[in-house]
Amino acid sequence: MSRKPQSRKKPSRSGKAQPPRDRSRTPQSGQSSGPAVAPSKVQWVTVDEDMAGQRLDNFLMARLRGVPKGVIYRIIRKGEVRVNKGRVKQSSRLGAGDVVRIPPVVQQSRPEQPKPGDRVQAVMEAAVVFENDDMLVVNKPSGIAVHGGSGLSFGLIEVLRASRPEAKFLELVHRLDRDTSGLVMIAKKRSALRYLQDELRQKRIRKHYHALVAGDWPVSVKKVAEPLLRYEMPNGERRVKVSSEGKESLTLFNRLERFQGYSLVAASPVTGRTHQIRVHAAWAGHPIAGDDKYMDDASLKAFRAVGGQRLMLHARALEFCLPGSEQSMTLEASYDEAFSHVLQVLAQRSNQGSNE
Repeated sequence: MSRKPQSRKKPSRSGKAQPPRDRSRTPQSGQSSGPAVAPSKVQWVTVDEDMAGQRLDNFLMARLRGVPKGVIYRIIRKGEVRVNKGRVKQSSRLGAGDVVRIPPVVQQSRPEQPKPGDRVQAVMEAAVVFENDDMLVVNKPSGIAVHGGSGLSFGLIEVLRASRPEAKFLELVHRLDRDTSGLVMIAKKRSALRYLQDELRQKRIRKHYHALVAGDWPVSVKKVAEPLLRYEMPNGERRVKVSSEGKESLTLFNRLERFQGYSLVAASPVTGRTHQIRVHAAWAGHPIAGDDKYMDDASLKAFRAVGGQRLMLHARALEFCLPGSEQSMTLEASYDEAFSHVLQVLAQRSNQGSNE
């Protein structure tokens, strides 16, 4: 006996059979399944002077942390985001006084991250060598990364944000390797960040490093201009080498002092490549003492024998113009105890050798 196929009722066009799906609140593929928190209503944000000049998509990403880029681009494309009540493109630049409408969207709550302890915060605050309304400069200790990631819960910028909860904006202007000590600039305003990063691109900010290198650095070697290429080791570790396929690079050198088996040199990178000073020094035959990436094992062992425990590279001084006023500024950072100790040991050893 045949059965009549059951007819399926279609939902009415009025939407009474099933409420319309709010796609702006639906988690997207690739989005974590953790707790989600959505704004209870539409946000209306007035762009101030410091936020002016940003692309609309970058502005939204900064305000809607945890929302995938795809969702942000979609709500712009669908016209749910409005600027001065009008539809705009994601690449549109915002001006001071613009009013941005931001619709309710799902924001995934982030797992709570370990917070820097009071002692670490105190150390970093004590390392501030200059500060005004636009920026601050810190003498970063060796061994502390400038930001968290790669297995690190926090770095310099996270520590400063923790110690200054009232600060609305703190961003790195540039970076230093984790094992390099010395001066790092942090912007306290977006306008200051734009200004300082543009000054870096135009090579109007001068950075001066001190490095202890193996061997007797020749006085005649004043610069190294070898192209540098980044590559990865089989284990994923990032390295740099001199290669004709690399990017143009230039470092200026000047020998400051000689010791038995070592030289203290000043190094000024004209370009800003990864590991530039370290690779150029090693290419010249005088790797930086304590450099476990570019110094051979025997030389590294000899350096450890004189008490060396760190990479002997220090961002000694900065020359720049202050944001806003364009007043010229020169800052200098003292060596830390570990750097100073090695220089003292080598000086004593050199003096003993000359007296024998």
